[in-house]
Amino acid sequence: MLVVGSGGAGMSAALSAAQAGARVLVATKSALGASNTGRAQGGIQAAVGDDDSVAQHCADTFAAGHEDARPELVRALTEGGPAAIEWLGSLGVPFSRDDGHLRILRCGGASRPRLLQAGERTGAEMVRALRSAVRDQDISLAEGAALTGLAPTASGWVADLAGDDGSRAVEAGAVVLAAGGGLRGEAERRGLESTNHPDATPEVLELAVDLGAQTVFLDSWQRHPTGSIWPAALLGYALPETTRSYGATLLDHDGERVVDEMAPRDVVSEGILAAVAGGRGVEAPNGRVGVWLQTPLIDERNGAGFTADRLAYVHNRYLKAGVDITAEPVLVHPVLHYRNGGLAIDTDGATTLPGLFAAGEIAGGVHGTNRLMGNSLLDTVVYGRRAGRAAAGAAK
Repeated sequence: MLVVGSGGAGMSAALSAAQAGARVLVATKSALGASNTGRAQGGIQAAVGDDDSVAQHCADTFAAGHEDARPELVRALTEGGPAAIEWLGSLGVPFSRDDGHLRILRCGGASRPRLLQAGERTGAEMVRALRSAVRDQDISLAEGAALTGLAPTASGWVADLAGDDGSRAVEAGAVVLAAGGGLRGEAERRGLESTNHPDATPEVLELAVDLGAQTVFLDSWQRHPTGSIWPAALLGYALPETTRSYGATLLDHDGERVVDEMAPRDVVSEGILAAVAGGRGVEAPNGRVGVWLQTPLIDERNGAGFTADRLAYVHNRYLKAGVDITAEPVLVHPVLHYRNGGLAIDTDGATTLPGLFAAGEIAGGVHGTNRLMGNSLLDTVVYGRRAGRAAAGAAK
């Protein structure tokens, strides 16, 4: 079987399929692991806390998505949460702990603390562990090989791969598409800023659509509320949700709060956009207009040195750009971040085309029309593994 894409979903699918006995080839247009997964800073949600439950995680996810998600997909996602964390831990993802206990935070749209972290770059730690596991298995890799064509055959699919060393056709009993939602390409077409990896272009999604695969909420996109607009070197960089979890507030030019910082992402984004549209924004030296994210409040509320410890990556990035976020607030504006919809799938990741599966951001129906923060990394693991197992069975 063939896996197209090598982010969290693609590598999870490959590992699951190999464990199920399939002969697996992973094709990725650049390097193994180069993806949006590695850019995810905030963390991964799973109902593992003593005061939490899968049912509550399911309810929060369904509500955040405006009740547009398919209930069976939400149930499978949230029920798979605890096992996904256990599996990632077994691969070596170093989830953060305090006094020996898992660090669990509350994030926007969640009714309970449910966010687990591996430092402040959870996605990068996941990629590191998954990449090591893939390289340790008998899994074939085609790095620097872009998917340029896909067609059904009597026994499965034939895929055209193109790279620096030429083109080739690959026959597979089943295919898993895990190439992401392609929002970097969409953003560039529309002249918008995006948090996405440079490889996040939509050609694989478009190939599947052209083949007749059904889609759901294909044009539902999510903005990350706190995209940096100044300094210029960090334009488009998304400050993680944890800045707000730790106490940073969002204020207009008069110092008034613009929104509940712990609301779901779409609500926070709309609050910021409304403030700017209403003339309450603050203009940055580059002419961009946003609102203040009051990052100095983090140390004020948690103690001196808290930001430098818990948000070291963010802190250091801003220091290099000449801004100390413990001493001065930063200007933010929503930035294009995630495709909520995509290819329609069932709970095994099967699309509406026989033998063609999808997992991760390229798929739709799991999050409805707004994704709950922290569920994207969970999605890559739960549906990556499900799609990999199912595709291995279809290939056999």
